[in-house]
Amino acid sequence: MLTFLIAIGSITLVLLCAWLVLLILMQKPSANAGMGAALGGGAAESAFGGEASTVLTRWTVYGIIAFFIITLFLTLAQIYQHHHNVDAQELAPITTEVKAEQPLTALPDAPIVPAEKSAE
Repeated sequence: MLTFLIAIGSITLVLLCAWLVLLILMQKPSANAGMGAALGGGAAESAFGGEASTVLTRWTVYGIIAFFIITLFLTLAQIYQHHHNVDAQELAPITTEVKAEQPLTALPDAPIVPAEKSAE
């Protein structure tokens, strides 16, 4: 059940992010214009009327609050699922006994001589 809620929350978060991007791009640009004018920043004024800037700002604030709430829920759900998953807790057995089946070999006594370079 928790996995289903995490999946639904993730899909909602992706859709909310796309909606927030559109809201931010539709807002009226500042006096400098910048990227807002290049991406159609004035289109919201003609579509939503004269008070569009306050409506879009309010929707953006509500969207950002929803973004943080959903992100917090998904983080807590992932932590809860990870700590209560029985399969994840038993990954490998802990061994305390070290078996020495083969003894360590000693280094060779003869020095290692590099191969001679061929004269070309």
